[in-house]
Amino acid sequence: MPNSSAPREVCGAAQHGAACLAAVRVDAYNVELRDAQGFISDRASGWAFHAILEDWRGRLQRVGDDPIGGDASAEGGEKGALDRLLADGGPEAAGLVLGTVEDFAQEFATVVRRLLRPRDWHDTQRVAVGGGLRASRVGEIAIGRAGVLLKAEGLDIALRPIRHHPDEAGLIGYVQLAPADALAGSGAILAVDIGGSNIRAGVVALNQGEAPDLAAAKVAEAELWCHAEDAPGRDEVVRRLGQMLRGLIARAAEAGLSLAPFIGVGCPGVIAADGSIERCGRNLPGGDWEGSGFNLPERLRGLVPTIEDHATAVLMHKDVVVQGLSEVPFQRGVVERWGVLTIGTGLGNARFTNRTRARIPA
Repeated sequence: MPNSSAPREVCGAAQHGAACLAAVRVDAYNVELRDAQGFISDRASGWAFHAILEDWRGRLQRVGDDPIGGDASAEGGEKGALDRLLADGGPEAAGLVLGTVEDFAQEFATVVRRLLRPRDWHDTQRVAVGGGLRASRVGEIAIGRAGVLLKAEGLDIALRPIRHHPDEAGLIGYVQLAPADALAGSGAILAVDIGGSNIRAGVVALNQGEAPDLAAAKVAEAELWCHAEDAPGRDEVVRRLGQMLRGLIARAAEAGLSLAPFIGVGCPGVIAADGSIERCGRNLPGGDWEGSGFNLPERLRGLVPTIEDHATAVLMHKDVVVQGLSEVPFQRGVVERWGVLTIGTGLGNARFTNRTRARIPA
């Protein structure tokens, strides 16, 4: 049986990690699939993609030259290099990339097939796929190929790359979580995405004049801190995050954007109602983020007590949930039950049900 983290069924006032949101219900997140070898989802992570690539390269190196040589490595530029090889590389190099994509797509399809078995996921109609791998042509092809494999087996489910760049989707999703009264009369919000290697903070412009349903929301200002290079302690992370937010407030003012008194924070882990992290926060920088002894929303309110002379509200939720919420305007009225998968260090997952009855296309 899979393990699942079910958010609390809380409607009304916004709460950390809540399930009942304005537009959707969060049915489940962090569903953990296991077999005798461990977590099945590990077979469809970013690390798994790299391992498949290196396996192909190793087999070819035993009988001759590696056709892609130094053009692709374990570094962050790997996916861009593979995109170039697929488009302009020699036949063998392109063939190696395609072989990697095919093997990964097979594994990805297997994971999706297993994910659809639990009650919270079995009737899912569409899945948006985000995470780092999606931000490449190679990743988009792998997603498309996995979708073809599933449909060829008779599974009526659509896999689609998430619409926004995954780095921005993890910020934009917070416009769906901000309280309506906080957004009234405002042009933007502050949002934070905390990961195991990076912290990204940004000003998200609402653009409600273009789209009242917030479909036109976009990241207007952003700052990235690759904290893995600095190996900071937890308190240093919080202090630096406060600096980033205060700097973004100043940049929003310079750009003429009126900020809501709200900060949205997405991070790994299971989020408790009081804003503490109950478990699964092991990859957060500096360690010791879990339990009632540390509360990030409270710490951030202390560092940024007001925004434009109003008391600051801070709301925290699971990072994969926030990335999925960036899809709300595009799923509402199209399907009723949909999910998000994020291909990164691991494979994040969340499943949603639209709270208003949707029209299903024929």
